[in-house]
Amino acid sequence: MRRLGIDTGHEHVVYLSKDSPICRSEGFGAHSRLELRVGMQRVLATLNIVREGLLGVDEAGLSESAWLSLSPGPDERVIIAHPPSVDSLASVRAKIHGQKLDEAALHGIIRDIVGNRYSSIEMAAFITAAGADRLSLDEVVALTKAMVQTGTQLHWRQPLVVDKHCIGGLAGNRTTPIVVAIAAELGLTIPKTSSRAITSAAGTADTMAMLAPVDLDEAQIRRVVETCGGCIAWGGAMNLAPADDMLIRIERALDVDSAGQLVASVLSKKIAAGSTHVVIDVPVGPTAKVRDQAEAAALATLLRQLASAFGLQLRVLISDGTQPIGRGIGPALEAHDVLAVLRNEPQAPVDLRAHALTVAAAVLELGGVASADSSLAMATACLETGRAWQRFQAICAAQGGMRTPGKADYQQAVPAARPGCVSAIDNRRLSRVAKLAGAPAAPLAGLTLDAHLGETVAAGQPLFTLHAQSPGELAYAMEYVSRHPCIVCVEESS
Repeated sequence: MRRLGIDTGHEHVVYLSKDSPICRSEGFGAHSRLELRVGMQRVLATLNIVREGLLGVDEAGLSESAWLSLSPGPDERVIIAHPPSVDSLASVRAKIHGQKLDEAALHGIIRDIVGNRYSSIEMAAFITAAGADRLSLDEVVALTKAMVQTGTQLHWRQPLVVDKHCIGGLAGNRTTPIVVAIAAELGLTIPKTSSRAITSAAGTADTMAMLAPVDLDEAQIRRVVETCGGCIAWGGAMNLAPADDMLIRIERALDVDSAGQLVASVLSKKIAAGSTHVVIDVPVGPTAKVRDQAEAAALATLLRQLASAFGLQLRVLISDGTQPIGRGIGPALEAHDVLAVLRNEPQAPVDLRAHALTVAAAVLELGGVASADSSLAMATACLETGRAWQRFQAICAAQGGMRTPGKADYQQAVPAARPGCVSAIDNRRLSRVAKLAGAPAAPLAGLTLDAHLGETVAAGQPLFTLHAQSPGELAYAMEYVSRHPCIVCVEESS
């Protein structure tokens, strides 16, 4: 075996020479599924065929994921064989033909996905077959249950455990650190596990990682929660509903995100984390994930139905998704916004502060520590008196020590070409620009929004400012901006 150092994500790949005798004798070709065995370790892998020069006929090259899963010793050999049949694929084919799947069938599919017995193509087939709202409520319940049962499940001694989640599709909107600090300070238990960016410029875990360590295992999370009442950790280290992360990668590549799969994805994570009461934020806007009020209402209904099936107390907030929340887009820039709000700084983004308080108030009300009439005032007082900031610092210390986010060396403002009023902001293209500037891989990169909807701007006034860690990334982002001049649209005054 040879470790080729090729990152294929989570899909195991094996590479063989086109002249390999095993390919001729067994009829293996490109994209064949093979079983690899090294001692007691077994994985299924997809075959790629390479031409002359890279591998000898007696060598098998392994992708990083395959190498790490097999953990071979020096000069250890691998047995390559035809894989055992994956029976659950029959259920995928049944779904393709419009049949309803029962709990056993869906559990079999998810079990095999988590066991890495599905290739990316086979997962894409399942996602497509179950997309476009082809899942009944019973199937969504069964899918959620399977996703929970095939991963780690946390259980807490506290009878009431709160959580919050945003459906996404909106740049910025980094309310989680603020909400967790307020809820924990006011006596609720909130073990928040969050994701890293998949297609966005920053996930909550990316932003929090600028402020404190987030790669916590179960024992560390329990210690932080017992000490501080809450945490903000990366969920990927916990193996909570692992099928969700695997399916999301394929869904993003296909740009497919049906309501049933979305709801199963969101609530499976919450149930696996041991939550009993959850607030879901659904931003609605023309360039957000949820485009209109009718879609939001249908999604809210499905969320409530699924939550009821699992005994989960749920509150859905429909919020404004017409523009980013806060100024920063990118891990460090969003972290600066969070700190400004928690520290009650005069320049703190007003919209981020207001929305975080709205979500926090809903969490306090759902968690039973405040009434509908007093929850917002209670959350606001907790923030304004500095109690939330003190609690956040304690959480950061318990997670391994608080950090100070830096700033990128290269910045360039994108000015308004003419005077007028900001009439539209394209959330998706703003996120695209922030990613081209380097975020989230370059954590100091991204952009800051300098003008919001309805604001009057003069010609030459900055609409947004790019931040990059290298001049090349800054130039690349600016080239995209030059080809898309209406990312932040200015309508001339009449």
